[in-house]
Amino acid sequence: MKYRKFGKTGENVSVLGFGMMRLPMLDGSAGNSYRKGAQADIQASIDMLRKAIDSGINYVDTAYNYLSGMSEKITGMALKDGYRQRVYLATKAPVWLYNEPDDFDTILDKQLSRLQTGYIDFYMLHGLNKNNWRDKVLKLGLLKKLSDAKISGKIKHIGFSFHDSLSVFKEIADYTDIWEFCQIQLNYIDTKFQAGIEGLKYASGKGLGVAVMEPLRGGYLSTLPESVSSIFKSAGISKSPTELALDYLWDMPEVSVVLSGMSDSAMACENITFASRSEAGMLSEPDSELYKKAAAEFEKASVIPCTGCNYCNVCPMGITIPYNFMVYNSYMISGDMDRWKEQYENQVTMFGAKASECIGCKRCEEMCPQKIEISCYMPKVHNTFR
Repeated sequence: MKYRKFGKTGENVSVLGFGMMRLPMLDGSAGNSYRKGAQADIQASIDMLRKAIDSGINYVDTAYNYLSGMSEKITGMALKDGYRQRVYLATKAPVWLYNEPDDFDTILDKQLSRLQTGYIDFYMLHGLNKNNWRDKVLKLGLLKKLSDAKISGKIKHIGFSFHDSLSVFKEIADYTDIWEFCQIQLNYIDTKFQAGIEGLKYASGKGLGVAVMEPLRGGYLSTLPESVSSIFKSAGISKSPTELALDYLWDMPEVSVVLSGMSDSAMACENITFASRSEAGMLSEPDSELYKKAAAEFEKASVIPCTGCNYCNVCPMGITIPYNFMVYNSYMISGDMDRWKEQYENQVTMFGAKASECIGCKRCEEMCPQKIEISCYMPKVHNTFR
């Protein structure tokens, strides 16, 4: 395993971090499953994380809301028997749930209990955007709450995860000196989306460690259409799509740790192997041009920028929004109407309602980290397959 400095925190973190959102489920799906009532496979999750730690991963990332709270509980179970002392534990404060300043302390104490630990190494305000930054963080005095928690020893390092525009990212990064690290979405498609590469370099320039989420864009970069894979193959590159995506990020010295939401041991072992042969500056200029060509080819498909996080699981009509989008995007990339129309008609309904049931209430849009205009896409998805 390779390690890098995590900005001004001074800690050395593994270049591959274990994301605890997409853990294996008892029904064989992954933790961001859209299947209602799915339950986590606790023992498989514990075994997988411990094996990863034994292989050198020392950065474990979870959050208050992942798997409706089970992610933090499973993480706490997995880090017993001496494993807690071998890792840096990162979790996130659910800013959207705070209505008064004391909510911060109540929830932090609950997280410490779930995680069965006395302290959290890297604590983030979760999913900051313009609205919750101004209406929650600043109005409720959460920056002081973070500082007080650090003084008390409940948290070691202070950061934030982010989903909004570059200008808002810079506003938040510049507001206070308490930030030590941040977490942003980045991959070779999303170079100018949200914070993007400019935000990465901006944060690094301020001494912040940077953790990268969604390196595979919710899985879309792990299975490439022929038009994209041929770009790399024609240049004699035989790496898997996953390794290509991860290498793109590890090439940048500003990236401290890349988070992967691993859902089985084979995936974890594969990613650990990729990490072991990564280096900053590993890509040549011709390599970089290939990624630009691949991104341009993806853009032609006009896919919906959904990462499958399932934060939008608040639909009063029971619409399985990410699965509808997955089917639509898969059709747009592959062009195989027969296959994906059949999926839309017969498979989507196994997980919830189809796009045709949308009433345009926009509750889902309030929760979407990607700021997708879901109510506008729903009729488009349905009309594509009707």
